[in-house]
Amino acid sequence: QVQLVESGGGLVQAGGSLRLSCAASGRTFSTYAMGWFRQAPGKEREFVAAISWSGSSTYYANSVKGRFTISRDNAKNTLSLQMNSLKPEDTAVYYCASGDAVLTGRPDYWGQGTQVTVSS
Repeated sequence: QVQLVESGGGLVQAGGSLRLSCAASGRTFSTYAMGWFRQAPGKEREFVAAISWSGSSTYYANSVKGRFTISRDNAKNTLSLQMNSLKPEDTAVYYCASGDAVLTGRPDYWGQGTQVTVSS
């Protein structure tokens, strides 16, 4: 049973920062790509960022490039997303995802999500 548990969401003012974490268990974490997605109210879930199994390659949506940084610690089975210069349009539920197809929006597993709210 694969479990992905996100944490670190909350309420922050525009221009502020948050760091999301995802604790993974139940599969060999280090052998799979990981990613973050988000879903705002009334909108479809969208890709935010992804990282290769080794951490050597990272990918970002244009909307977050230069502001967000994805990273992983394979020794601790954790995935992180550092979010800086947050904007109200970043408000969404953020989901951690596991699987080599994260870049196509078809990961094998999803977390339950954590709410991020950015006030103007």
